[in-house]
Amino acid sequence: MAMHYRVIPVTHYQQNCSLVWCDHTQHAALIDPGGDVEVLLAAVEAEGVRLEKILLTHGHLDHVGGAAQIAQLLNIPVVGPHQDETFWFQLLSKQAQMFGFGQTEEFVPDQWLDEGDVVSVGECQFEVLRCPGHTPGHVVFFNREARQAFVGDVLFHGSVGRSDFPMGDHDQLISSIKDKLLPLGDDVRFVPGHGPESSFGAERTGNPFLR
Repeated sequence: MAMHYRVIPVTHYQQNCSLVWCDHTQHAALIDPGGDVEVLLAAVEAEGVRLEKILLTHGHLDHVGGAAQIAQLLNIPVVGPHQDETFWFQLLSKQAQMFGFGQTEEFVPDQWLDEGDVVSVGECQFEVLRCPGHTPGHVVFFNREARQAFVGDVLFHGSVGRSDFPMGDHDQLISSIKDKLLPLGDDVRFVPGHGPESSFGAERTGNPFLR
């Protein structure tokens, strides 16, 4: 049994939506389907997997904009992030106006997540780490067996997430990275919310924000 994934950039923000699946059961999830619903559903069909849930790292529109539509079409649950993101979901229509997206209706995830929770996709398990700073209820999904993390907008190749949004906190963000992510191991690779993939080891030694 192994986890596989495919990164599908969506929206004009080129947000990295990840299609993850279990090769034993062919059950799959979309992490942060920010938009371009037709593109994402075509990718699911192309891989021949069965989408069973949507996972969200945080409530910014470029990460959640397609979630409600896909969930309704396929009758699947939306899982995550942490409940402290509630206000971002309540502001989805205002976010859409602010960032130049089409009309987006507010919705509430079917399940909130917290530190220590485990989310299953088929037989693959993802540990949930709460990593506030970019937003207050941001979570990260970590598959220990594959040594792979999906970190949303906490950490990037050579950079870190913004903290100038409402309830953002730069010191808290850096603590999340240093206390929660880097201890998982230098060998752990991660998919960020935008841009190229990297590893925690590469960022620990080369990221100027972490020195």
